[in-house]
This record gives sequence, structure tokens and C-alpha cells, in this order.
Amino acid sequence: MGNAALDKALAEYAAVGARYVKALEEKGLVFAEAGAGQARCAELRAELAARGVKVRNAGASLSVGHLSPACVECTGNRGSETFSTTFRCHRDCYFCFNRNQPDYERFFHEGCPWEEGLRRSAAENDALACVGLTGGEPLLDLDNALALLRRAGELWPGAHKRMYTSGDLLTEKSAALLRDAGLDEIRFSVKDDDAPEQQERVLAAMALAKRHIPSVMVEMPVIPGAKAHMQDLLRRFEEVGVDGINLLEFCFPFANWDEFARRGFTLKNPPFDVMYDYGYSGGLAVAGSEELILELMVWALDEGLALGMHYCSLDNKHRSEMRQKNERAARVHPCVEFDEGDFFLKTAKVFGPDVDVARRLLEDAGCRDFMEDTEERSLAFPPRFAGVLAGAVRADGEPVRVMTCSFVYECEEGGGYLIDVALSDAQ
Repeated sequence: MGNAALDKALAEYAAVGARYVKALEEKGLVFAEAGAGQARCAELRAELAARGVKVRNAGASLSVGHLSPACVECTGNRGSETFSTTFRCHRDCYFCFNRNQPDYERFFHEGCPWEEGLRRSAAENDALACVGLTGGEPLLDLDNALALLRRAGELWPGAHKRMYTSGDLLTEKSAALLRDAGLDEIRFSVKDDDAPEQQERVLAAMALAKRHIPSVMVEMPVIPGAKAHMQDLLRRFEEVGVDGINLLEFCFPFANWDEFARRGFTLKNPPFDVMYDYGYSGGLAVAGSEELILELMVWALDEGLALGMHYCSLDNKHRSEMRQKNERAARVHPCVEFDEGDFFLKTAKVFGPDVDVARRLLEDAGCRDFMEDTEERSLAFPPRFAGVLAGAVRADGEPVRVMTCSFVYECEEGGGYLIDVALSDAQ
């Protein structure tokens, strides 16, 4: 008999992703084959989990060893915010996504209104847990970088303060000044395609930073095809004694596609775990980056490297946004629950011929909250009751298929509303 109502719903969700990919392909972007690399990544994830790597945020984050407090709080509930004093940078990386930032040209030339940003943030959260300083290159405007750190320390005395830098401009004097201004952590961005002498300078800057700043980290995207070079870098980071590395998916920032195409890169397909118009400006993940990151983590465990490792996927970058949007609506409806793993709002659903059987079993189990959509031919209910339908079958002998529908809570001046963004089999 099948389930035409469910098939139709699944096809409609799949069409959203297909339209997104097609529209970008028409602009000249190239995507990998749908699902390419997923099986291999699943194998590597399972191996890492079996070896004690911590799985966070519904799999969007994997960590072992040292994990920065800022990475914990990025998707935590106490608050983390990052500020810039300038968008100027002495580098010109083809994969930089700063140009996606609002008012980029203005802030590049005039500097960023960081004082205003701190005042706004303090008015919204007087107990902010983590403060970040990024750029551009913050060391191009050291005076304002120091002023921001000092002011952040006054507004949030207990906040963890970190700074992102290429490391090129760090000196003994500036490192000591940053420490005295309250900097808790410095994160070096190492570029895979830097000339050897540039990378040696940055490695030396890390060693310098170790003498002054409490925590020294590396944060860098992992570019497909760079396995041997990344292994050498990880060994060097270990020798320097950095606390850990954040391994990021390499992303296309909706600019300079010719540079990506020239290097033979394609884009991850599907682009996101859940299709949505995310606010993060990082762009789209490049195919093969995740697989290489996971392979490097396995290799590093085999090598016995002591530095902490954190795989922060593009989807993990989106998790903070989802928490901020959705946690406030955790009780928006009795059928909707806030997922503490991926931070989407969710309801359980059955479709078509499954509805009548499901309703009867759910009511017998004490469920009284339902949302019925006669046009869609679906019945939604609280996810905590999904287990009631385990093993349930229809009169024709077909199993009842329970789905999970994911939502995002949007706000406008007139109020808030839910938009449904994904439909998947209930776990």
C-alpha cells in the first residue's frame, strides 16, 4: 500500500536542497556527487567515538584532550561573543570570508565600532562567559586590541578572553601587553599554502606566545590534498607545546570561485545537514575536508600526540545560531520540544495511513497533545511519545514509520512563528 503522503512530504524537503544546489551550479559552482564521502566519514566517526573521542552537538563537534572554554561556550547557555577592532589585514587569503561581513568596506577603512558593540552586548548579558577578538588582523591595531580586552575585563570580570591572529606581527612586547590586558588565550591561524619561511615565523611566534599567554591554540581550515603536510604541522605544533588545535572544514566564501576551481575543489553535497538560510558568513564546505580531518584525528591518536584536537564542522558553526533562535521557544507548543543536541525544535510525525493507528496507540499511552494537518495528511505529537509506536503496524501489515520534523523559530515585529526545515526518520 505504501505511504503516498509521506513520500510527497519527503520529496518536497529534498527538492529544497536540490533547488539550492542547482541554482548555485547555474552560477558556475561545482558540487561533488550527492552523498560522496559520507560512508567513509561515518566509518571514521565510529572509530573515533570507539576510541574515546567526545561526540558533541549531535555529531557536529568531535573533541579529544584540551578543549578551549570558548569552544564549549560557543554552543553553551552562558553566552559568547566575538568582536573586531579592524577588518584590515596584511594577508589576502583567497578563502577569507570577511568580505561577507556587514559594512566590510567601511570597517576596513574606518575601524570597527567595538565600543558600541561591547555596550550593546553588556546591556543584553551582564554575565557573558567568553569574549573573542578577531579581525582582520588585531595586531595591526594593537592599541585598540588592548583597550578592548581591558574594557571587556571591566564589563565581565570572569569572562574568558581569546584573540585570533596570523601570528606574523606578534612580538615579545605585544605578547606581554596582551597578557597584562587580560588575554587568556591566543589562537594562531596557520595557512596550509604559506611558504615554509612564513610557517616557520608563525611557529616561532607560538613558542614566543607560550612564554606570556596562558593558553596557546591553533585554528585552521583543513584543505583536501594536504594530508602529509598537515601531519608534519601537527608534529610541529606538538613540539611547540600548543594546548590544542581547532580543525575547521575548509569553506568557499561565495567569492574567488576561480581560485577554488583552479585547485580542483568541489563543494560538499548536500551542503548542510539541515537546509536553512544560516547567518554564519563562512560559506559552503569543500568536499573532502571533513574526511581528511577525521583521518588526521585517527592518525594523531595512533601517533600518540598529546595536543588537544577539536573538529569544528561548518554545521557546528551553525549550532550557536540555532540555540539562540530556538531555545527561547522551547515551550512554544506542547507538541514541540527543544533538542539539546543540535538545538532545533522538533516534533514527531506520522503520515497518511499511519495516522489512525498511531493516534489510537498514542492516546492509549496517555498522549493528549496533537497537531493534525488534514491537507498534508499528517499527525504531529511530542517526540517523547515516539517510542510508543516502536513495532507498531498497520492493518495491511506495513510498519508505522515515525518521522522527526525540525523547526526554526523566527521572530518579526508582529511576533514569532515556526518554519519547518527538515523531515527525517525518528531515532
